[in-house]
Amino acid sequence: MIDSDQEYLLIDQILAGDRNRYATLVDNYKSYAYTIAMRVLDNRSDAEEASQDAFIKAFHYLKGFNRQAKFSTWLYRIVFNTAISYKRKRKPDFQSIENSIIEYSESADHKTEQDDKQVFIIKAMDKLNEADRMAIQLFYIKEFTMEEVAAMMGQNINTVKVRIHRARLRLADELRGILKQEALTL
Repeated sequence: MIDSDQEYLLIDQILAGDRNRYATLVDNYKSYAYTIAMRVLDNRSDAEEASQDAFIKAFHYLKGFNRQAKFSTWLYRIVFNTAISYKRKRKPDFQSIENSIIEYSESADHKTEQDDKQVFIIKAMDKLNEADRMAIQLFYIKEFTMEEVAAMMGQNINTVKVRIHRARLRLADELRGILKQEALTL
């Protein structure tokens, strides 16, 4: 991983005409970009394509990079917005269960309870809007600071605090509804 000073030097070299140096930035951030796109799209090929498109966009807009922010923060916003655009264009994916293999084992019962909890949380998270879901994921799962989340999302820190607070309340309501529905089906 390269530090900020090295990144700024690379960016200066790229802007001065040494376009081949951009490959160093891409190599340094390709897994980071893919991870962001994958979290939004939940599809390997779409995430690969979105992250590649995001690097192309970043290259074209490199002149506008504000050095007050970290390059990773700037790139995050480009990748996130590109992935959101891909998600809006994508049609829902349906899988046939006819050829699915269902396995059962003794240890499956023990693991099922933990898996159920995760499934319920994922279902509840899916009911949040994109920005709320991303704020929750960045702050609680990725453990970014509130300031970093605000910078990545391009929002005021107070706006992000309110967004996360309200998203947590909505998440709790969604979980209550999902669990109540599950209890009725037992």
